[in-house]
Amino acid sequence: MMRLSQLDIEEELKSLSGWSVVNEKLHKEFEFASFNQAFGFMTRAAMEIEKMNHHPEWFNVYNRITVELTTHDAGGITKNDVNLAKILNSLS
Repeated sequence: MMRLSQLDIEEELKSLSGWSVVNEKLHKEFEFASFNQAFGFMTRAAMEIEKMNHHPEWFNVYNRITVELTTHDAGGITKNDVNLAKILNSLS
């Protein structure tokens, strides 16, 4: 998988509501009404993540989930990261 150019990333961000680039990774903070809703989101996401075999860096505190996406093998953001970001948005 090829790393996206800065221009490609900027173009993709236009269709990724709430996502930005932080420390060369796609980054978003999701907030839910409760821990139960946040955990439910992570569970639904885990099924899609396993299908893709593309695992995020994520961190959960109560009702908030911070997600960072990068493709380590490619040394940066790839189309896989963008696709996973779109899936995560659709599940939230």
